[in-house]
Amino acid sequence: MAGIRRSLHFVPGANERMLSRALTTAADALLLDLEDAVTPARKEEARGVVAGWLRDVDFGRQERIVRMNPLDTPWGHGDLAEVMATPPDAILVPKPDTLEDLTLIDRELSRLERSHSHPPGKVELILIAGETPLGTLHLPTLTACPRVTGLSWGAEDLATAVGASRNRDESGVWLPPFEHCRTMALLTAKAANVQAVDAVYVDFRDTAGLARECQQGATLGFTGKLSIHPSQIDVINEAFTPDPAEVSRARELIEAFDEAHAEGRMAFTFEGAMVDAPHLQRARALVARAAAITVTD
Repeated sequence: MAGIRRSLHFVPGANERMLSRALTTAADALLLDLEDAVTPARKEEARGVVAGWLRDVDFGRQERIVRMNPLDTPWGHGDLAEVMATPPDAILVPKPDTLEDLTLIDRELSRLERSHSHPPGKVELILIAGETPLGTLHLPTLTACPRVTGLSWGAEDLATAVGASRNRDESGVWLPPFEHCRTMALLTAKAANVQAVDAVYVDFRDTAGLARECQQGATLGFTGKLSIHPSQIDVINEAFTPDPAEVSRARELIEAFDEAHAEGRMAFTFEGAMVDAPHLQRARALVARAAAITVTD
């Protein structure tokens, strides 16, 4: 499993000002974007700038992730070729429709790793896998690519692809196709033991709405969220960082299980409720995640 990814923040390729600002934030990962944030006329220029960032910029604790253009565009192969001179930590793959799309990227990365004498298989893949109808239908198959360590989804591109005029109802709740995609992304990630990353919250001025969606996502099991504005980063980090009181309770529960095991019991009453093996597994996972975040921060 990759490192902690609570906030994954988009930085438009070739925008030096936005990179400088992003480097001062608490984002766990910076998504250096060569796709949606760059016009066709500037694709090659942006690619060179991002390759220079990877070579020359000290990112400190922040993970370096490049969002490539799909391989079936005029820019995808060039993106990989140029950024792999000084490889990022991961490639963010937009709009994968089938496992074959990822197999082709995997092969290309392996070839470039060999040609540059980089360690084989070190560059990971994070997928924005629910941006097309076909990709959504193939979600459960996509994590079979061994480089995949994270999975997200994309409500805005999916809405465009299906011809939907909106993806939320009047109260801000996801409409059924988009809620389905979100659920499938979460279940697919958990089934494959990769990180489940929730989609962007596009209204960056609605801090309260973002906080609600982050809290709900964390409750469901998402481990992080994509961000499009620096003001979203702290909100996201807070929501996906375990509450100290919950961590303390989890430690107490683990201790109670140790005592119960010594007495030959696996199920018992804790704080007025019955607990058994799934409760122990969740408690251990919570404590481990809190410890990992403490080390990272």
